[in-house]
Amino acid sequence: MGEILITGGRLIDGTGAAPRPADVLLRDDAIVGVGEPGTVTAAADAAKVDATGKTVMPGLIDAHLHCTFDDVQSNDELFFHREAAMSALTTAQNLEKILRAGVTSFMDPDTAWGIGPSVRDAIECGVINGPRMRTGYQALLTAVGGTAGRLIPDEGRSGYAQVVNSTQEIVMWTRRHIKYGADWIKIHATGSIPTRKGELLVWTEDEMKACCDTAHDLGIPVTAHCRSDESTAAAVRAGVDLILHASYISEDTVQLLVDHGTPVCPTFTFLANLADYGAAVGAGIGQEDLFRGEIRATAKMMRAAYDAGVPMLCGSESGFSLTPYGHWHGREMEVFVNELGLTPLEAITCGTKNGAFAVGAGQGGDAHIDRTGADAQRNTTVLRQALFSNVEFGHDLQP
Repeated sequence: MGEILITGGRLIDGTGAAPRPADVLLRDDAIVGVGEPGTVTAAADAAKVDATGKTVMPGLIDAHLHCTFDDVQSNDELFFHREAAMSALTTAQNLEKILRAGVTSFMDPDTAWGIGPSVRDAIECGVINGPRMRTGYQALLTAVGGTAGRLIPDEGRSGYAQVVNSTQEIVMWTRRHIKYGADWIKIHATGSIPTRKGELLVWTEDEMKACCDTAHDLGIPVTAHCRSDESTAAAVRAGVDLILHASYISEDTVQLLVDHGTPVCPTFTFLANLADYGAAVGAGIGQEDLFRGEIRATAKMMRAAYDAGVPMLCGSESGFSLTPYGHWHGREMEVFVNELGLTPLEAITCGTKNGAFAVGAGQGGDAHIDRTGADAQRNTTVLRQALFSNVEFGHDLQP
């Protein structure tokens, strides 16, 4: 790439520091200079970008994204009408959309037919273009299932799902997914049952602990889909490293998150889009209010968790027709501002520095899960590309 000098912009560095006027020098894939306007020296042949009137910031980190799903409209389509080869081909195209939207790193917790590690490796060796990727293989589900209900087989695997029916199988498939190249193991802790309302905890705490212990022994972190207070609490106690959703959590569970230092990626974007556009995708009468109610019910305790020091990450759950690639990767920050009451700068920090946990933990077989922010600092100073744009969330970014 050579050198690129960005001048005249207002810098948000992703660490939480206040915006400031600064010039930024990029060389190849690294930021090599940041300084007061006019103080950064570039090579004579460096490309120059005038960012006057713009905000210069790191690329976004989307901590919950499904790059192999291809904007599916239904679980039936995902499980029965997507072959692995076609998923790989469409993924290569969709990664370009994600990158052009300003996402320079993302975590994909579970992938169609387990192709995530191959996609990650293809990005890293330059075969296809895309953001940095950390990935799971497939989600581990008990036979009760996940959000796809009876479409989940009683055993075996289909789509993004690997069914486990005993502690022995949990340990076996956790090890195999790591062998196949997983950066993360995902547990689908809650699932839908036709005769019951909402999502129920469909794992025992001991089962989740067996998964976590096995993964941690091999230096790999675990994330869990939890859409209830009971499931979030059980997952935290079992040793899960990152909670996805954490819907309807209580004060006691907030304290558990604080005590264990467990980050949360609420992924409100999917619910927010259902609330605003549910009718367009066939949601029933009144469901928009139901989804909006879940956001508000969860947001109050999320704010309490944030104030208590629980790291909050941003995820879009892109990959479905309601959250198509390239369009909604910044909306979670907007929801954090409007529903949690965060400042725009705090929300941007969630979408940059905090997200580094999802793409930094467990790299290189390191069993240590860094909760200190050191990985975040490294990830906010190394970018594949610089994103510079007007950032508008309806609030003034000036401190």
